Amino acid sequence: MSGVAVWVDERRCKACDICVSRCPAGVLAMRVEPSAVLGKILEVVNVDFCIGCRECENSCPDFAIFVADKGYKFAKLSQESREISQKIKENGFYKI
Repeated sequence: MSGVAVWVDERRCKACDICVSRCPAGVLAMRVEPSAVLGKILEVVNVDFCIGCRECENSCPDFAIFVADKGYKFAKLSQESREISQKIKENGFYKI
């Protein structure tokens, strides 16, 4: 997918929360999804905050997350994105 920093293949995601716990920039969160096996699914909630660190992609056991290639103009880690990341983690990994 071109022109996007990070995206998810929801068909592969099993909602394990690992990627959300690893993201330092508050890009990912879980959303309630009643039709999903665990009742939740991964969502890219703050794509503009993605710093391209690939922590989510590298930690996903189901290969459901993809980060743009080098050369994409990623964001820099900001205090705002750190705070959002912390709030998402405090909220049980759900979007705020």
